[in-house]
Amino acid sequence: MSAIARPKPFLQPEYCKGCLRCIDACPKHCITPGTEINPATGLIPVELNLDACNGCTLCMQACPEPFGLRPETERCGDDCSCRASEDFDLQDPAKLFGAKPLTVEPATDLADARIAVPACEPLVLKGNYACAIGALLAGCRHVFGYPITPSTEGAELMAKILPKLKGAFVQAVSETAAVNMMYGASGGGVPCMTFTSGPGFSLMLEGVSYMIGAELPGVFVNVMRGGPGLGNLGPEQSDIKLACRGLGHGNTHAIVLAPGTPQEMLDLAMDAFDLTFRYRIPVVILGDGYLGQMTGVVKLPRHMIQRGTPAWAVCGDRGHRHNLISSIQLLETDLELHNEHLNRKYAAIETAEQRADLYKCEDADILLVACNTPARMAKGAVEVARREGLKVGLFRPITLWPFPTRALADLLPQTKRIIVVEAGPGQLEDELRLALSHAGFNPPRLEHVRRHGGILPSQNEILQLLRASQEVVS
Repeated sequence: MSAIARPKPFLQPEYCKGCLRCIDACPKHCITPGTEINPATGLIPVELNLDACNGCTLCMQACPEPFGLRPETERCGDDCSCRASEDFDLQDPAKLFGAKPLTVEPATDLADARIAVPACEPLVLKGNYACAIGALLAGCRHVFGYPITPSTEGAELMAKILPKLKGAFVQAVSETAAVNMMYGASGGGVPCMTFTSGPGFSLMLEGVSYMIGAELPGVFVNVMRGGPGLGNLGPEQSDIKLACRGLGHGNTHAIVLAPGTPQEMLDLAMDAFDLTFRYRIPVVILGDGYLGQMTGVVKLPRHMIQRGTPAWAVCGDRGHRHNLISSIQLLETDLELHNEHLNRKYAAIETAEQRADLYKCEDADILLVACNTPARMAKGAVEVARREGLKVGLFRPITLWPFPTRALADLLPQTKRIIVVEAGPGQLEDELRLALSHAGFNPPRLEHVRRHGGILPSQNEILQLLRASQEVVS
């Protein structure tokens, strides 16, 4: 009675990664490393010479790919459309094999806890310190960064305090390393942040783009200084366009907050962590060099936050083990769907999160538009101009993205002039123009007061333009 012949293997080259495990497993040395690249995959599949093959199947058992080496009995016929000689489309394993079976119940959101803060007297803090304390009160215990003036004090304070709170401050080897550490911590559901300035923020942009694509929270405090290049250490609003429109290749946005006082540095830092987890999107706090360094009276809030763990996190326990954090969508159709999802999120943010501070705008026919430290000079100019009989108000955007067009639109019918006051070459004015254009509004004639290189617009310069404008009207 003759023995049944055991099937020999055949190779589907498009599934072979060239790992060479089958070569080690074959006792008859029927398999050798390949010499030609497969154009469908860019890899080099092995080559079979089965003259001495006895059908032991050890090579098939060693192959990590389920369709790489298969028994010859499973080989398609010559008339099959999936022959190796035909064009081959790589398939998503999840679509080939289905979703991984869940062995445990998936995790649910672990809610944040509010903890009362003992009453204390107001503090006198510089802006960088106030921002760091706000982040601590918001539950941040992980900070990654690289020293850069004029933001370094925030990182230094975190480095002193976090070890006492069972947190961690890591001085990375570069800003590029810091943002990727943030990616890892954020992927684990951990509140994290960094302090930086213009040149450092530029180095972080690839990581910021990845975080936006992977929908990861994180807070970036950018205390802006003069540019381009290394520029100098003076306070310039040099990164508004970068933060609002240039965060990375593709469909990228982050919420951009513009504090104007040390108190707002603290308050907006707390808000930033709420926003970054609510929308799973990075938040950028844009200060300037004066705001980071100058001191002011700061009142602490009545509560602090102990952060929970979100259900989507990849944090190493059984409940979260099936989660995946990634910004990669290989198929064009999948990437389009993902971008459409991001666009819906951006639209929701634009609807819900526009913020502005209006000062004496109720009857104003001239609006000053300013943010950060230049808004303080603009506010002083409003006071003087009002005493001179000019109806001037200050419109201070607190969110630069999304720009608060709704609040501004309510003022446009009565507004004859808009004067944009900024320390820079017109980035705030560009953002104002673009936001109004997208919203379909036609503003009155725009004028501006600008200074560069670390010099801030002065109150007198603003008043000179206001008075000249009034003379033209007269």
